[in-house]
Amino acid sequence: MESGVTGADVSGAATNTTPTISLSVKFAGQTIPIKNLSPDSTVKDLKALLQPLTNVLPRGQKLISKGKLLVDAMTLRESEIGNGAKIMLMASQGLHQGDGPIIKKAQSRPIIRENNADKGKAKKAAVDKNRMERWKATGVIGLSECNLKAIPEEVWDCISFARVLDLRNNVIQEVSPYIGCMSLLQKLLLDSNDISDDSVSWEALKSLKSLTVLSLNQNRLTRLPSDLGWLPSLRELHLASNQLSSLPSTFRYLSKLEVLKVNNNRISTIPTWIGDLISLIEVDLSSNLLSDLPETFSNLHNLKSLSLSNNGLKSLPSSLFKMCLMLTSLDLHNTEITMDILRQIEGWENFDERRRLKQQKKLDFRVVGSTAFDEGADKS
Repeated sequence: MESGVTGADVSGAATNTTPTISLSVKFAGQTIPIKNLSPDSTVKDLKALLQPLTNVLPRGQKLISKGKLLVDAMTLRESEIGNGAKIMLMASQGLHQGDGPIIKKAQSRPIIRENNADKGKAKKAAVDKNRMERWKATGVIGLSECNLKAIPEEVWDCISFARVLDLRNNVIQEVSPYIGCMSLLQKLLLDSNDISDDSVSWEALKSLKSLTVLSLNQNRLTRLPSDLGWLPSLRELHLASNQLSSLPSTFRYLSKLEVLKVNNNRISTIPTWIGDLISLIEVDLSSNLLSDLPETFSNLHNLKSLSLSNNGLKSLPSSLFKMCLMLTSLDLHNTEITMDILRQIEGWENFDERRRLKQQKKLDFRVVGSTAFDEGADKS
């Protein structure tokens, strides 16, 4: 999450002949200043300004002035909002984008580890002979939840046979260039560590021609290097719960990528080249800052699952249902997309039928309930 709420200056929106007003909005214990606003702006306009400052969708905002609930269609002048006015913002639960309303300055997510000498020593990091033999027999190096601050030197003795390197749930801060020598490595799991942008030898990762799964969930990444686009065998890329604001253009060359999960980040735009990833089957973009998707999304003819919850989306690509004939799962919870909008998109009926059939299969051995669309779009 970005650091705390600042404010908005909309001086360019007003004409020179119209006096502007400034006001303050109270929200979650903070005061958001809004400057140079035209009194002829509507309450709906004000809510749109507040959306990126609070992460609360306009339809989840209730603005109150002098004990009265402000009406979207009315202007500030009609609502008796003058210069220096104070307004209170109340947010409806769930109707937000990204990872929730901005209520305070962001802090790094704490990594809770056992570090109490009275509870005994941490797990031994040194690799004994039996463990090394097991690694060699299976090709799987399992070192998750070992309280590691660095990758043990013994791991680099396994370069010639390692297929899976599992380092999840540690406090590792650096990934050595030696990683590029693991020519047989197929899965690299680095979730829930303390990895930042410059602590990985990304150029070395580019050498992993056999890598099919790369998982970097829950780290401190704010940007990604172009090197990740040159992994010819990559099928799954997991980047959830970081602080990413964009995706590198070289991702378009990940021709075999089937699963892309970048939920819980700060991405505001999906580039048009997303349509080049024609092998994609599952995409999770939930809890970001998206307001729209490119039309090229419709090129993903193998797409089966698309998660878009907790974004500021108001529409979908016009050909999504018509072209993505494998799509059966669509999560739109806490977006601006309504059922009326979905019904107007060509191919909706066929998608809804596919979705119903999938739901019916899941309910074969359960009590059958309603199969109405319930993936998050408002009924009206």
